[in-house]
Amino acid sequence: MAVLVADKGNFEKEVLRSEIPVMVDFWAAWCVPCRIIAPIVERLAEKYAGRLKVAKLDVDSNQELAIRYQVMSIPTLLFFKNGQVVDRIIGAVGEQEIVRRIETLLGQD
Repeated sequence: MAVLVADKGNFEKEVLRSEIPVMVDFWAAWCVPCRIIAPIVERLAEKYAGRLKVAKLDVDSNQELAIRYQVMSIPTLLFFKNGQVVDRIIGAVGEQEIVRRIETLLGQD
């Protein structure tokens, strides 16, 4: 599977110190919109493998990270580059919008 499971134990290593940009999907099992975008997130993880790291973070198990990054509603996609949040999508959006944000992220230098 191309999607990494992020949690408080690996967040710094896998997200904040990543050599490549990272998209983190803040989600929960009970969240219907989260389940709607899950297949999109998985497809994009495969499509951008090697250029973008994609991680899912369960907010119920990692509340302190959700609070730290001010995730007030889910799904929320946070885009990290060099350990910093550079973009955010709140709510379930279409694949084309997520792709647009990824392409913008990957085009930044």
